[in-house]
Amino acid sequence: MEKSRIEYLLKKIEEQTSNAGEEQEKILENILKRNAETDYLNKFLHGQTDKQLFKKYVPVVTYEDIKSYIDRIIDGEPPNILTTETITEFILSSGTSGGEPKYVLSTADCSQKRTSIPMLMEAVMHKHIEGLDKGKGMYLLFSTPDFDTPSGLKARMFSSSYLSSPTFKTTLFKIVTTPIEIILSLNKPQSMYCQLLIGLIRRHEVLRIGTIFASTFPNCIKFLQDHWKDICSDIRTGHLSDWITEPDCRTPMSSFLLEPNSELADLLEPIFKNESWEGIITKLWPKAKYIDAIVTGSMSQYIGLIDYYSGRLPIISTFYNSSEACFGINMEPLNKPWDVSYTFLPNMAYFEFIPVDKESPQKAQKLHFNGVSNEESIEKLENGSAQIVDLVDVKMGQFYEVVVTTLAGLYRYRVGDILKVTGFHNKSPKFQFVERQNVALSIDRDKTSEGDLSKAIKAAEIEFEPHGFLLTAYSSFADTWSIPGRYILFWELKLRDSNTDRLKLDSNTMEQCCRRVEESLDFTYRLYRKMNLIGPLEIRVVKFGAFDELMNFFVSRGAAPLQYKTPCCLKIKEAIEILDSRVVGKFFSNGNLA
Repeated sequence: MEKSRIEYLLKKIEEQTSNAGEEQEKILENILKRNAETDYLNKFLHGQTDKQLFKKYVPVVTYEDIKSYIDRIIDGEPPNILTTETITEFILSSGTSGGEPKYVLSTADCSQKRTSIPMLMEAVMHKHIEGLDKGKGMYLLFSTPDFDTPSGLKARMFSSSYLSSPTFKTTLFKIVTTPIEIILSLNKPQSMYCQLLIGLIRRHEVLRIGTIFASTFPNCIKFLQDHWKDICSDIRTGHLSDWITEPDCRTPMSSFLLEPNSELADLLEPIFKNESWEGIITKLWPKAKYIDAIVTGSMSQYIGLIDYYSGRLPIISTFYNSSEACFGINMEPLNKPWDVSYTFLPNMAYFEFIPVDKESPQKAQKLHFNGVSNEESIEKLENGSAQIVDLVDVKMGQFYEVVVTTLAGLYRYRVGDILKVTGFHNKSPKFQFVERQNVALSIDRDKTSEGDLSKAIKAAEIEFEPHGFLLTAYSSFADTWSIPGRYILFWELKLRDSNTDRLKLDSNTMEQCCRRVEESLDFTYRLYRKMNLIGPLEIRVVKFGAFDELMNFFVSRGAAPLQYKTPCCLKIKEAIEILDSRVVGKFFSNGNLA
């Protein structure tokens, strides 16, 4: 990226965040002027465009509240049910939180905003890390099939929409090692093989390694373990393996496997043959400066694994995005993964925030919005009414659920993400992602959030780390069939100093892990355990690779590999059965909690 371009983009960020309030007023005014006559808004505003009327009469909604409108557009009715803008496609959510993907309307304006985020973040990265223009990034990116809806419009995942965008094809694509044809190939194994092979052939050009979500990394490491011999053979002979048959993969590879390179193969083979793969990323790509992947929220479980394989390269979560809207970017990319905050960009959408009482999560989760006015529809918390606030009015240290209004027909839509205000960049707030709303374990009146579970498991790692184990993935479910019900955690473990999947699990250590998790959960859980209203927590250790099978299951149901997030809490019977069939050890918390 040219210096003048970097300076221009950084200046735009400063202008936007310095005028956050004005930008928010402008974008809401634009949305209402364009869409006041739509069937949906006209029902509440009767053609009016006043902001106060919008906030008073337009209800705060979830996807289920507007699903019937979206279904009508999918079936071919005119989009002016929700928006006067031309709908270009439907963006599908990842579908792993609730089990089924959601359809989100997309317009040219929405697409432009989505693709501008990586460009802005690229400018921020050049500001903080020198020399990025001297090489490329090995980004592991994968496309998924789209499909036609009855309306004639295509439906596809956000990642596929982004990879197919003109911005990626003409601008951002220039920073990656892999040809666009291979990235867009729908054969993921062949695409992954070729991306890794090219990355190794061009290893001294690679200055950064990345993907979108951190969950892709374990899958790629496992793939390398299974295919490194073929990769080294291809490099040694200068001939691509015969099992790569897709033209989109095979044809571009002719530009990289020009001749045999036994010298590179001889260099790589001892690295792959090493009993321990700790730090293997920096051994394979010695000039890599950082890992680029989202490791906030449920992705935080992969931080330890990435540290292990990367030799503790900096891990940078670059931006905060969703299928519904773009939110913000990480203006302090060199912060530790646990301290990541995202600066909201006020020109992306109109943002509102529902205060969340983290001290009384069961009350916060009961917030209900069936009425049409804030005073009538928001239940009272102990400390007063939960008044929805604008972007510039959030308070430092407070927790909120984000609500978005967009040009693409979402009005006061609850995204379901819980955020914490950690500061401000100029006049725009910085938020730390805390958890997904309503993704929790619960047996009785206990409410264990995604964030609480993550912290409890983190506390338990101290028990098995001295034994050389590394937690590579986890999930959970609430077993309400047992009497009393109990929490069950699935853990995938590996040895730090070996690639063998044969683990010798010490019962005392694992039982102590169970107990440590329980001791780290909240007062309500511990009280109910003490009263025997919740049974002893169980950890089921699964064999290495079990979570790859879980991902394959969700991909088969429509989730995009590049957008896949391992569900923190499983609610689908088939998903639980996949992990249950691969259990190699079961352990329970012993004794009573104090």
